[in-house]
Amino acid sequence: MNAPADAIEDTLSTARALLDEGRPLDAIPHYEGALQIDPDRFVARLRYAHALEIGERSHDALVQYFRAVNDAQAKGRWLSPETTAPGLRDAVLYAMNYIDVGRRALFDAALAPFRASSNSEELQRVERCLDIYLRERPPGYPDPRQKAKFLYFADLPTSAYFARELFPWYGTLEDNTAVIKNELVALLGEQGNFEPFLDIPTPELVPQYLGGEKPNWDALFFYRHGRRYDENCARCPETTRIIESLPLVRIAEHAPEICFSILTPGTHILPHHGSTNTRLVTHLPLLVPPDCALTVGGERHVWEEGRCITFDDTFEHEAWNRSNQTRAVLIVDVWNPHLTELEKRATTALIEAIRQFNRQSSVFKD
Repeated sequence: MNAPADAIEDTLSTARALLDEGRPLDAIPHYEGALQIDPDRFVARLRYAHALEIGERSHDALVQYFRAVNDAQAKGRWLSPETTAPGLRDAVLYAMNYIDVGRRALFDAALAPFRASSNSEELQRVERCLDIYLRERPPGYPDPRQKAKFLYFADLPTSAYFARELFPWYGTLEDNTAVIKNELVALLGEQGNFEPFLDIPTPELVPQYLGGEKPNWDALFFYRHGRRYDENCARCPETTRIIESLPLVRIAEHAPEICFSILTPGTHILPHHGSTNTRLVTHLPLLVPPDCALTVGGERHVWEEGRCITFDDTFEHEAWNRSNQTRAVLIVDVWNPHLTELEKRATTALIEAIRQFNRQSSVFKD
C-alpha cells in the first residue's frame, strides 16, 4: 500500500478500536477523517453510521447507513447474502432495517400536517404513493408500458398522451408561438447559448442515450431541477413572461424543468422512462422539419408547429430528427391534471423531504 492508503488504514483501525471499547464519540472523528479522504469505503461508512447511532445522533446515522448501503449496492455488493461477506451480514441487515424504519418516520413527518388537516380518504392516494416509493407495496402499473424511475402515483387515469381539454392554458403558449420562436431563432445564431440536455460523463456512454452519427441534444434552460436560470431568462424576456404565467410545478430541487430543446439533424433520443407521473411534459413545437417525431408508449406523434402536446414520460418514449435541419420545441413541466390541489401540496412536501434526505446522503435518485 502507498503512504496515504496506509494512513487511512491506521485511522480506521484506531476508529474501530475506539468503537469496540465503547467510545463512539471518540471514534467518529477518525471515521470522518478517513472517509473525507476516501469516501468510497462503504464498510467503514457502515461502521461510522453505527458509531453515530450509539452516539445518539440518530438522523446522521440514518443518512450514513443509507449511503453505505447504496454505495455498496452500486458496486454489486450487499444485494443478497451471497454478495455480502459473512462477517458483515448481520450488520448489513440491521442497517437496512434501520433505513426502512428511519425513512418511513422521516417521510411520515412530511405528510403529518396534511394528515392533521384532512381526512384519510383525501390523502389515500398520496399514502399509497409513499408506500410504493418505500417498496412496501408493488406499484401495480395498469399499463405495462409505464415505469417511473423515481416516484409513481397510483390510481391516476393512465394514458400516454393527454387530451387538450385538460389544459385550458394551452392558448397562452400557442397564441404566442411567433414571439417565442423569434427569441429562439435569435439565440440559434449565437455561439455558447446552449448546453447538452444530458449530463453524460464520457463520450463512450453517449450511445446508451442517443443514436445517430453525430448526435446532439442541446438545451437552453429557463429552469432546471427547480432552479431558475436568470441569465437565460433575461435573454428571452417575452418567453419568460409567458412561462411564468403558466401553472408550473414548483418543487425545490426537483421542478420545474423548462427549456428550448434542440435536436440536430440525425439525432435520435433512445427509448427511456421519466421520473414520475405526478408531473407531465408539454411540448410547444417551434421548428419542425420533415421526418421528425415523438413516440410515447409505442404511439407515434408528429409535432405540428404551434400546437401543444402533453404526455406522461413514465411511459417509454423516444424522439428523433431524421431530417437535415434543426428541430426545436419548448418543454414545460406541468402537474398531472388528475391530482387534487391537496394531493399536489402533499406530493410537493413529500418530494422535497425525499430530495433533502437524498442530498444529505449524497445519493441522487431521480
